Amino acid sequence: MTPSYWEQATIELAQNDAVLRNLIHCFKQEKIVSRGCAFTTLARSIVGQQISVKAAESVWQKIMSNVPGFSPAAILTSQDELLRSCGLSRQKITYLRDLAQYFTHTPHPECAWATLTDQALVTELTQIKGIGRWTAEMFLIFHMQRPDVLPLDDIGLQRAISRYYNDNQPIDKKKMNEIALPWRPWRSVATWYLWRALDPLPVEY
Repeated sequence: MTPSYWEQATIELAQNDAVLRNLIHCFKQEKIVSRGCAFTTLARSIVGQQISVKAAESVWQKIMSNVPGFSPAAILTSQDELLRSCGLSRQKITYLRDLAQYFTHTPHPECAWATLTDQALVTELTQIKGIGRWTAEMFLIFHMQRPDVLPLDDIGLQRAISRYYNDNQPIDKKKMNEIALPWRPWRSVATWYLWRALDPLPVEY
């Protein structure tokens, strides 16, 4: 599912930012997509922590091939050896099991999450082991489809802003925030296009 605001966001971003105008034109046939499953999105975010988009996709495809009917119950009943053979570290296996326990004991948490602000939802999600601010922000962007999330800790976003706005020089979070001011209230959309400009595959969680 693509957010209902996507077209409006791309029009306004293209009007306000020349870099984004070019990127939106280059990738005009592509859009962010929600997988429609909160557990899967968070699990993919954990798998993608600290590795490249390509590497994360490779690990994920191995999980899909080796863990039939991917679900909290499937993760809890899978042997560690099987999960390690997919390319998961011991730490990420622990994180996935804790996530699965959370969803087992808290069925359908999205109903409560929908009422929370972005920051309140980040606070809620980061109570789960293995979910830090970055993972929570990926969830807000991809699953909750919140329109104005700016993941300042994301290395891909840092690289893209450095390349397109700062002459490939290192950039701090204060300057990133300043550059992103004209993108509001569509910073999630701007972030997605900047990611797309760096990787041969669209970022998905």
